[in-house]
Amino acid sequence: MTYWQAFLMGVVEGVSEFLPISSTGHLILTAHLLGIPHDDFTKSFEITIQLGSILAVVFLFSERLKRDLETWKRIILGFIPTGIIGFLLYKAIKTHLIGNELVVVVSLIVGGFVLIGVDLLHREEGALRDIDSIPLRKAFLIGALQAIAVIPGVSRSGATISGGLILGLSRRTAAEFSFLLAVPTMFAATAYDLVKTGGNFGTQDWGLLAVGFFTAFGVSMLTVKALLSFLNRHGFLPFGIYRIIVGVVYAYTFL
Repeated sequence: MTYWQAFLMGVVEGVSEFLPISSTGHLILTAHLLGIPHDDFTKSFEITIQLGSILAVVFLFSERLKRDLETWKRIILGFIPTGIIGFLLYKAIKTHLIGNELVVVVSLIVGGFVLIGVDLLHREEGALRDIDSIPLRKAFLIGALQAIAVIPGVSRSGATISGGLILGLSRRTAAEFSFLLAVPTMFAATAYDLVKTGGNFGTQDWGLLAVGFFTAFGVSMLTVKALLSFLNRHGFLPFGIYRIIVGVVYAYTFL
């Protein structure tokens, strides 16, 4: 991997992390297009640079995170099922799922149809419009759905947003809770992966990680703001259509 490729991967991560289109899936597809071998470092790179995107959320929602205990209750409850499943299945996920292009394609297409169906059935009238109003049971259930996103291509944000809409959250609230739920999830995933593999990285590897990390942070700052504005006008339907198109094109072209 070159520094220019690390930059491009950071841009893809920053754009796709909070959109319900699967950042991991897009990183795998981008690596394929750029001719980057999907070795252990590339897999760790794809996990680690997501932390840059998550720090953008911490920055943008810092005031809420500093003062709102009720929000933290719901974030922690939502993280528990994902944390347990991610810890237990870490080796299988990294060995058999991350880098598997067929899994990505199927997940993109199926997830696209799910997102379209959920968005068409959703009604904003009477929906929950504040994270603190989400019942604790529903916060836990959304976290359980997030655990499905250990499968590349499913999309962490796609799973949590779909779950939020099904459970009666407004589109904006579902998106915001998805953003915040990513904070402990990705911190834990990155820390665990670096503990497992960081000792094998050389100086250039850490430089590549830094480029991808800071690029993802900057691009994510812009993406989060743009997404919240976009949802007020268009909902999630365009993202479902996009997922299906990308999945079909990729399957036809590369598989």
